Amino acid sequence: VQLQASGGGLVQAGDSLKLSCEASGITFSRAAVGWFRQVPGKDRELVAAISRSGSSTKYADSVKGRFTISRDNAKKTVYLQMNSLKREDTAVYYCAAKSTILTYFPTQSNEYDYWGQGTLVTVSS
Repeated sequence: VQLQASGGGLVQAGDSLKLSCEASGITFSRAAVGWFRQVPGKDRELVAAISRSGSSTKYADSVKGRFTISRDNAKKTVYLQMNSLKREDTAVYYCAAKSTILTYFPTQSNEYDYWGQGTLVTVSS
C-alpha cells in the first residue's frame, strides 16, 4: 500500500492550498482517510477525516470553516482544501488510511494502518 501526499508549499497568511493524497495497493473505496499534521516537538494531530464513502467527515476545531476534506474514489484520491491559512497551520501534513466499515473513521493516529510520506506546508505572515 502506498499513499502519496502532495500539494504543500510556501504561502502567505490568507492564501489557499489544496493537498492531495493518492492511494495505490488498497481497496480505496473501503478505506477511511485522515489528514494529520505535525510540528517539531508536538504530537501528530488530526486535521480532518473522511469516511470511505465521503458521507461523514470530521474536522479539528482549529480548521473548521477553513478546511474541507473530500475524496474521489474513482481516482483513489483524497483532498484537503485549505483556505484562509494562518501561520499556525504551518506543519508537515500526512495522510493516513485504514480499511473500515460504513461511515466509521478513526480519529487517533495509532488507529491508522497506512501513512503517506508527508508534505510540508509553510505559512508566512
